[in-house]
Amino acid sequence: MTGRGAAVNVSTIRELHDMEDFEAVSLLYAEIWGSEPGSSPISAEVLRALSQAGNYVAGAYEDDRLVGASVAFFGEPIGATLHSHITGAVMGRGVGLALKTHQRQWALARRLTRITWTYDPLIRRNAYFNLVKLGARPQEYLTSFYGAMDDAINGGDESDRILTAWDLTAPAPPEVIELPPGTEHAILDHNGRPETVATDADTVLIDLPDDIEALRRTDPGAARAWRLAVRHTLGALLTEGADVIGFHERRRYVVQRPTPHP
Repeated sequence: MTGRGAAVNVSTIRELHDMEDFEAVSLLYAEIWGSEPGSSPISAEVLRALSQAGNYVAGAYEDDRLVGASVAFFGEPIGATLHSHITGAVMGRGVGLALKTHQRQWALARRLTRITWTYDPLIRRNAYFNLVKLGARPQEYLTSFYGAMDDAINGGDESDRILTAWDLTAPAPPEVIELPPGTEHAILDHNGRPETVATDADTVLIDLPDDIEALRRTDPGAARAWRLAVRHTLGALLTEGADVIGFHERRRYVVQRPTPHP
């Protein structure tokens, strides 16, 4: 076992099958998301059904205490894809990475080659984790995907999400990305607010706010401005077929426009 503050070892993660464990996961999620009592992001009953049907429900433990959990179900294309619906963990102990590593091994053991999930494109730590630590790549921009949400993390903002795919057979990408010559900003952080820049560059940068979750509480207007700027810019680029090829300096997307055909 690892001590507090240290990374959790993959051996502390196990699949869950008992109602007592599912209830603990539901309560942990409610705590992480700051949900109202009885309004956890997922109920113990749904976890029971998913597990019974052969899907992925796993918990991470530190000294026998639940510190993270992940839930996934089979997706399209069937036989190749696992869709990771929700992963929650205490921060700063490497729990999230350990869960994703376990999830990857579980998928590969079932001959799956792809894991998909959604995340809020404005949360920098999640973008860095998904794109750099795991090597997943954004596929589609989904506007107000879950509708209105009133938990402590999402409250007061629209639930835009990025659908992301992790190719389990691909080599890990480099952690530091070299920007191609001629790279320009499409969204620039200007004193804490987004500044949209008109550019025809083949490769563009999209800055993110320092802490969108804090900004939602302290300056809802600025948070709204970031939501709309990233939605319109990144969303349009992905719709056009652009590729997010990396995450630069832990604060900005690197997006490459599609090569025009003659």
